[in-house]
Amino acid sequence: MIKIVTDSVASIPADMLREGEVEVVSLYVNHDGVEHVDASMDVDAFYADIYQMVDNIPTSSQPSQHVLEECFHRIAQAGDTLLGIFVSSGLSGTFDGVARAARCVKKRISDFEFALIDSHSCGFDEAWPVLRAATVRKSGRSLRECVEAALSGIRSSRFLFTPETLTFLQKGGRIGTAAALIGNIIKLSPVLTVIDGKAAPLATLRSRKKALSRIVAEFRSDVEHYGLKNLAVHYIGDKTPALEWAHQEIEPLVLRPVRVIPVSPVVGMHVGPAIGIAYECEREMPHKFPGMQPSLVYGSR
Repeated sequence: MIKIVTDSVASIPADMLREGEVEVVSLYVNHDGVEHVDASMDVDAFYADIYQMVDNIPTSSQPSQHVLEECFHRIAQAGDTLLGIFVSSGLSGTFDGVARAARCVKKRISDFEFALIDSHSCGFDEAWPVLRAATVRKSGRSLRECVEAALSGIRSSRFLFTPETLTFLQKGGRIGTAAALIGNIIKLSPVLTVIDGKAAPLATLRSRKKALSRIVAEFRSDVEHYGLKNLAVHYIGDKTPALEWAHQEIEPLVLRPVRVIPVSPVVGMHVGPAIGIAYECEREMPHKFPGMQPSLVYGSR
């Protein structure tokens, strides 16, 4: 049997994990001396205090080697095969730890078979490939076919988001102090996406309203060119603006209800309050990998 494992940064709700039979290894959020298990946090309760955290931004940590090896050893000992799809190595060291853990387990259980994929993204841009692989696995396909489904899903998905303020990005070292100060003073609102595994600017607008409109325009264009398979609206901080945006701007375009899902705090605390959209198209898009391709690590029987 193929066991699919991902991490908590994919932000997949519990009902979708159960339906797809996907297992999660959690990252951790550390704030004021308290370690929170990302996968089991009350995210909305945590985000309620996000504005008070700007001068004391929480840190994050990846799963320990022990936790990863324990998970993979259980799968190997049962005679199952592992397909792991994880947060971008450009955003976290998790993938390197996962690869080390899988190789260590294989040294102990030589017939352990695994395939590990660097999603080169996070949030539902990471989740859509996971869920696509789970659907293919459910139909009884091989590991290689599940891998190909996940890789195709990675190349078919996109994440667009805009932060409410540049302060969190500046505090986290993503932009300079002067750039954040100027941007906040004149109300610059960037539209960010993920390219080659890292957050990258798509556009900079003079207001958040214009930034959200640009996201809608990019989304509409992608759907026209590549079709639409799945989508979710993401938020960091207060859920209400994301719900309103989803109902007023996105649902009229797609003519169906849209799920509104919080981004993992592991990512959210680096960005600050934000709204975005992660969607999976019917066909592959050229946007995400102008300079590289998704990474894959195999361990065969």
